[in-house]
Amino acid sequence: LSLPAGTWRGDWTPEPAEPALRRLSHYLLSHYQKGTRPVRDWRTTTNVAIDLMVYAILSVDEKNQVLTTYIWYRQHWIDEFLQWDPERFDNLTQISLPVESIWVPDILINEFVDVGKSPHVPYVYVGYHGEVQNLKPIQVMTACSLDIYNFPFDVQNCSLTFTSWLHHIRDINLSLGRQPELVKFDRSVFMNQGEWELLYVLSHFQEFSVKSSDSYAEMKFYVVIRRRPLFYTVSLLLPSIFLMIMDIVGFYLPPNSGERVSFKITLLLGYSVFLIIVSDTLPATAVGTPLIGIYFVVCMALLVISLTETILIVRLVHKQDLQPHVPKWVKRLLLERATVLLCIRDRTQFSQSRTQTSGIPREVENNDSTAKMNPYSCEDPRECEALGGARHTPAFAGPSEGSVLMLGILREVTAIRQVLGKREDFREVAHEWLQVGYVLDVLLFRVYLVAVLAYSITLGTLWSVWRDA
Repeated sequence: LSLPAGTWRGDWTPEPAEPALRRLSHYLLSHYQKGTRPVRDWRTTTNVAIDLMVYAILSVDEKNQVLTTYIWYRQHWIDEFLQWDPERFDNLTQISLPVESIWVPDILINEFVDVGKSPHVPYVYVGYHGEVQNLKPIQVMTACSLDIYNFPFDVQNCSLTFTSWLHHIRDINLSLGRQPELVKFDRSVFMNQGEWELLYVLSHFQEFSVKSSDSYAEMKFYVVIRRRPLFYTVSLLLPSIFLMIMDIVGFYLPPNSGERVSFKITLLLGYSVFLIIVSDTLPATAVGTPLIGIYFVVCMALLVISLTETILIVRLVHKQDLQPHVPKWVKRLLLERATVLLCIRDRTQFSQSRTQTSGIPREVENNDSTAKMNPYSCEDPRECEALGGARHTPAFAGPSEGSVLMLGILREVTAIRQVLGKREDFREVAHEWLQVGYVLDVLLFRVYLVAVLAYSITLGTLWSVWRDA
């Protein structure tokens, strides 16, 4: 054995054998052509098994109808040119090869709208039977038809369709890597702390063709997610409910005071500010409006109706002395029938008060009886003179100056009686209109309360059904 010149025989050591990984990599890739489908017979179909696991729901853009998810994606296929005998390579059964050096199927997601920030995995695993495992995480930004009508109790169903963009089903066929039941309820890697909750993932295989052309294999995954409504319930629904409760409580303020009108106006302004604040929180689409938006509009309409009713009642019971008497049909309808219908306990007081205010007060009646007994109690002085001339003058009658003084006193008493009578008439009219206002206020309040309760029960039932669906 010859040695290089200048080398002592004791210094020479044999070169170690090449590592098995290098020898196997050189053996597999030295004559490999990645530009062709890796089959020895072109009639053989390459079967690609697909599997995915949802890791996180990153965002749901209702306005642009885009769903952003983060998934763990897996591909398995057989490469007939990447097979070896493990005994020749130190019992090596698996090797990682650069993904750029081998053939990879052109499988894409049809719903892709943008390239996400996915990490690049430069290697694939290859088994000695030729099985290639391509495992990689993908940030998927896909188009999805989002239905926000049930917000914040909405459930979204978005599809991820994997298919070969070029090869038809005779060249590349797709299959599911695991059992559908295992894929459906697999939440082992899902981050369950966000706004959205993963319900299940459905899988479905189908063939797709366009205008009687070659068929393409498609593997669909339906990602079904549900929104957690607690945040929106606390920040949107509860403040609105509290304002509506305060509006109902405001009906217990006396209708003849102006405080109720100012209270209702303050509530309406507060609700308007509340809607301005929450307008950015509500999802917006060009297709439809969520039910919670309709709920806010109806609540605003109910507040306006409540304010209108309050203004009507205050106008009815204010300045009653300038109004005519209450019509008889109004008395019959509101003070008699409505009190029975509304079960107002003090309706007997209404009738008693009407009888008390229907005539002249008791003191005035006594004055009238006294005036009738008194021959000098007449409204016109000329009548008193006529009566005095027709009757015999009493023995104790005074001089003519006393008669003039008596006539003046009678004139003043008559004027006072007329003023008291008019004032009592005004009080009677005011009392009647006040009674009508109170009864009408109770009637409208109960109608308003029934409308609010029916509306609340309907919305609560709908949202409960959607949440439990």
